[in-house]
Amino acid sequence: MPDAAPLWATVILPVALAVAAVVTAGFDAVLSGAAERGPAGSVREAGRRATAPLREALRLLVQQPRRTTAADRLLGRLGVVLVPVAAVLAGAVLPWGFRSVSDPSVGIVWFNAMEALAWAAVWLAGWGPNSALSLIGGYRFLAQGLAYELPHMFAITTAALGAESLRVGDVVAAQDGLWFVVWMPAAFVVYLLSALAMAFWGPFAYPLARDAAGGAAVELAGVDRLVLLGGRWMLLVVTAGFSVPLFLGGGHGPLLPGWAWTLLKTVAVLALLVAGRRLLPVLRMERYMEAAWMVLVPLTLLQALFVAVVVLNR
Repeated sequence: MPDAAPLWATVILPVALAVAAVVTAGFDAVLSGAAERGPAGSVREAGRRATAPLREALRLLVQQPRRTTAADRLLGRLGVVLVPVAAVLAGAVLPWGFRSVSDPSVGIVWFNAMEALAWAAVWLAGWGPNSALSLIGGYRFLAQGLAYELPHMFAITTAALGAESLRVGDVVAAQDGLWFVVWMPAAFVVYLLSALAMAFWGPFAYPLARDAAGGAAVELAGVDRLVLLGGRWMLLVVTAGFSVPLFLGGGHGPLLPGWAWTLLKTVAVLALLVAGRRLLPVLRMERYMEAAWMVLVPLTLLQALFVAVVVLNR
């Protein structure tokens, strides 16, 4: 079992996630700038591109909120706020090195429950403005959840099965010497796909797609839009970070302290997810659902069966 994190870590967690979200958005902005206008010609130009998300955040802070007719402002804003809240609560069970803010005996179930909270949050954010396109975006995320949830659940359950525990600290401890990704590669790949889907980002940005004029975020402006989109980046950071204790050995590694290994592995996974999104177009959920249920679910079940046989024969 990992050591308990100090109390101040509870306060630091949302700040650290927000900083990580800004840095990740900056990295994505640099890649987007290189794809659209070519490589940056100078360090100053690269810095200007990297700080574009910060400038956009400042612009949204002073932008007037948008009003729609007969909007349910309470539910809409509740949904917007719940997106970053779900990310922070999911991050509470994320160990940095061998310490986490909380390490309950059902930590993996807790993480999955925060994913369900994100479902409700995005749907409420789409419902609140009383707009057809916004509502379409919200329902798209529900459909997306139906597509990725089963493979996602089987993937994280496989890691718990390998450790014979739902406690995240026990999952990390079980990888001392051999990371789960070595003998659970299918579960790892499926988890990375579902991490993108949970953050409705990259090829899974269908709930905010351009064909619906921005979907769930179309009527959001100002601080509301900033909180929703910032929460989405925080969800991406948390889901990428959770792959480290699940499959990449957590803080295990030579020479460096555990927190440094966790940081390096999280940065590597985040860079892979951010760079990889340009390899796939935005997926329509009915097509992904077919692939998820016909291919990914049987694949993750076979992976879980293999792990179960190994565990039973230890």
